[in-house]
Amino acid sequence: MKSENNDWLVIVNLHSGSKRCEKDWPEIKSLLEDSSLKLEYVFTERTYHAIEITKNYITEKGYKNIIIVGGDGTMNEVVNGLFRQERYPTTEITLGLITVGTGNDWGRYYGMNKSYKKMIKAITKGKTFIQDVGKVNYEHTTEKEDRYFVNIAGMGYDALVAKKTNISKEKGRGGVLIYLINLLQSLFQYSYTKLRITADGKQVFDGKVFTISIGICKYNGGGMMQLPFAVSDDGLFDVTLVRKTSKLRVIRNIKNLYDGSFINMKEVETYRGKNFIIESIPNNALFLETDGESLGHSPLYFEIVPKSVKLIVRKKFLNSL
Repeated sequence: MKSENNDWLVIVNLHSGSKRCEKDWPEIKSLLEDSSLKLEYVFTERTYHAIEITKNYITEKGYKNIIIVGGDGTMNEVVNGLFRQERYPTTEITLGLITVGTGNDWGRYYGMNKSYKKMIKAITKGKTFIQDVGKVNYEHTTEKEDRYFVNIAGMGYDALVAKKTNISKEKGRGGVLIYLINLLQSLFQYSYTKLRITADGKQVFDGKVFTISIGICKYNGGGMMQLPFAVSDDGLFDVTLVRKTSKLRVIRNIKNLYDGSFINMKEVETYRGKNFIIESIPNNALFLETDGESLGHSPLYFEIVPKSVKLIVRKKFLNSL
């Protein structure tokens, strides 16, 4: 096993942003080469490959500094690799993100600059922030699995939209417009699921739900503020639940998703807590996505992992705290 490595591992997903990363990679690499950082590049080749890369390079080569070139999904995979290695405590490893995805909602929460040059400059300055992480246990076919996430997990209607959007990405079609198209099309394919929700050991809801979001940060879906009061290091999940409602009500309130004002709708409920259990009743599967990645289904068990990932952020964000 190699001793501790102070160089930077650069994990690159060329498929991010509907292959925008592949187009922009020469520019990004040139800017990285101009920095003062010592770098090793590794490219993902398939879904979940970034999990393997992260775990193996930390465990076998001792890397403690990682730059992710990709989107929210690539970030999610790296975080899952981070939690699956046992060489270092997770907060001893520093993660920097160069956003080239279609949503970039995690970066939006931290006010990350859209300029590659400025993103790399922020990484070289090394201003860090330690945020919470969510963990969810779910079922995939008949197997129980788990997943960590740094932004938002969505269920019901939200999960269906994410699934359709991921299929669009695989066909080379991404972006906010495609997301909105899938948002509207999914209205005619999804109605509701009857759920029972327990928060920190107390039942808080039993009824019909259209969609539900639980998470650490505020945004998903390319800028929709699903959790307007979320604070990423307070040790609590924020939850937004929309009860069964009409398709017309959803269409009328889409614009209100972008400023968070939709939570004032009479059909919306919000909760906060450290642990949530979400069960579908009777046994209709409630499907799940985390950080935009489609996973399995209910029953779902969420737990917060407080202040467990160290991230490079802009100085402007730190000054706003």
